Amino acid sequence: MYSISKKISIGKKALVQKDFFKNNETVPSAVVKFICCDCNHENTVEIIPYQSGFPILQMYHEEPVLSRNELLKNGMVKETVPGMQHFGPLTVNNLPTLYFGTSCRTCYSKYLCVFGYGEKQPGLTILDISGIWKYEELK
Repeated sequence: MYSISKKISIGKKALVQKDFFKNNETVPSAVVKFICCDCNHENTVEIIPYQSGFPILQMYHEEPVLSRNELLKNGMVKETVPGMQHFGPLTVNNLPTLYFGTSCRTCYSKYLCVFGYGEKQPGLTILDISGIWKYEELK
């Protein structure tokens, strides 16, 4: 799990086994399985609440890794509703939104995971993964 600092181009979206977790399903972590677009290997990533990921704002603010429009066009995020703007202008399910880079354990293709995590309402904490996309670094 790592942050991405170089400009990237987005490829295909990987098949994710389960992309929505609630309450105790995230304790102590959520184990997410996805299939590599290149070699079909089943990969596993572990998302630990309040430890995994980097703010999505880093992707498109100042020196963009990926433009705001590309994030929206690829369905990674949506514009935040006015009452939840304190989470940032772009979010997943109007929750604090994070990302991380990972790679296939077999062929080492690079992937970007985008997810929202937080308390949706009192007593309901959710982890909503918008997806895992293959990406290439631009030169």
